[in-house]
Amino acid sequence: MRRRNTPAKEAVLEVLKKAGKALNHETVQDNLNIDIDRATVYRVLNRFCDDGILHRVVAEDGKQYFAVCSKCDSEKHSDNHFHFRCTGCNTLECLPTPVQFTVPEGYFAESINCIINGRCKNCA
Repeated sequence: MRRRNTPAKEAVLEVLKKAGKALNHETVQDNLNIDIDRATVYRVLNRFCDDGILHRVVAEDGKQYFAVCSKCDSEKHSDNHFHFRCTGCNTLECLPTPVQFTVPEGYFAESINCIINGRCKNCA
């Protein structure tokens, strides 16, 4: 089903594309160039996740972060990749290359939500 494009959707997507990293709801709201209420921003973020435009990352503090899917398409969308949270500048981003991991014999991974904490290349 094709969804209608709105100024709210355009503004939210522009903020996330310009950031180039995962942002939480509050940061998205603070960087909007138009006035959109909090509930609409949440609705737009969740709809973009449903449509495979964004993916959601739940950090260890329970906050949800949203990032533009750069290597996904609507048929092969996957949130199953590693993210990196810098303890210096507090940014959260998708790692650009895959991180390999294995699970013990007899276990089968269906999805992952992994955040590696440390210092990014700018803060190291």
